[in-house]
Amino acid sequence: QVQLVESGGGLVQAGGSLRLSCAASGRRFSGAAVGWFRQPPGKEREFLAAVTWNGGSTRYADSVKGRFTISKNNAKNTVYLQMNSLKPEETVVYYCAAREYPVLASSRDNYPYWGQGTQVTVSS
Repeated sequence: QVQLVESGGGLVQAGGSLRLSCAASGRRFSGAAVGWFRQPPGKEREFLAAVTWNGGSTRYADSVKGRFTISKNNAKNTVYLQMNSLKPEETVVYYCAAREYPVLASSRDNYPYWGQGTQVTVSS
């Protein structure tokens, strides 16, 4: 079993920043691609960013490019999402996901492993 646990969500003012963390247990991220998603109300989970663990390649959704940065700490087996210039409409649950192939993907169907999510609230 692979267990992903997100943390770092909370309340932030519009224009502020948060850093989300995704820690894995049960298996190392080695050889994997790890992504961040969010799920707006009434919509499918939306791709935000992804990184390959070994190669360090990254991919970003257009909506967050230049504001969000995905990174990783190999020693801590943890992936981060630095979120800057947050907007009130980005008040949503954010999820970490992983797949076993080191190829970046934007579809949630490509990620079999998911965390429970962490709530981000952006106040106006």
